[in-house]
Amino acid sequence: MEKIQEQILNRVIQKRPEESYKGMFGKVLVVGGCANMGGAAIMAGSAAVHSGAGLVTIASAKENLTAIHAALPEAMYINFLDKVQLTQAIKQANVIVVGPGLGTTFHAIEIFKVVLNNISANQDLIIDGSAITLLSMHAELMTILPNANLFFTPHEMEWQRLSKIAIPNQTPENNQQKQQELNATVILKKHHTEIYFKNGMCKKLMIGTPAMATGGMGDTLTGILAGFLAQFKNQSVENVIQAAVYTHSKIADDLAAEKYVVLPTDIINALQVFMHHYM
Repeated sequence: MEKIQEQILNRVIQKRPEESYKGMFGKVLVVGGCANMGGAAIMAGSAAVHSGAGLVTIASAKENLTAIHAALPEAMYINFLDKVQLTQAIKQANVIVVGPGLGTTFHAIEIFKVVLNNISANQDLIIDGSAITLLSMHAELMTILPNANLFFTPHEMEWQRLSKIAIPNQTPENNQQKQQELNATVILKKHHTEIYFKNGMCKKLMIGTPAMATGGMGDTLTGILAGFLAQFKNQSVENVIQAAVYTHSKIADDLAAEKYVVLPTDIINALQVFMHHYM
């Protein structure tokens, strides 16, 4: 398995043209954040904004509206129970994230179905967190996975649920076989994260720190992935994903030199300066 090298950042992160406008850098929709897990959707949306996505919308529970506007005034909001608005937002987005803090209730299933049924082949769909759990719990959801650019971002336990591969048996060979069955890119989050691409390429991240072991870290990575996919369309998907994953952990490594614990919001707040160094 090949290692991800820092040079990937110089290849992907580029100086913006002088005549730029927000529409050039993609539209991201984050679908998640039930009433008691709104922070997950906020962190994912915030990471997408701070990593450079042109427009970000968060579809979340109505209880999260004030928190979203207070924490992230750059983002738009819709109620994820409004199927008409949600469908319109899906069709307008370049990258859709579903799952951070979504939960596993009946309403979560219905919201997930709206997403799956309205994705087109030219869109990127990142399936994260609760959405991965829902897929593992409800076989009928697997039958409506769309013909789109699919990305799964499980940690090892979520991957066990989805792939049916026990954690001790999650070898590169077993993981790749299941990933190919899913016809998707899989970013397996762990110590030394592994990435399995649709073209058969496998990459391994050799950086990262135990200071990252805190809630919301995966949501932040998902937002960075969305932001990178939305704006760096002139690069290969393989390069963009590697750059996003490397960026997330490299910022954490740098911060951990002076911090006992690195919070997801620490990484989000460092994104703009960090990316500026590589353009």
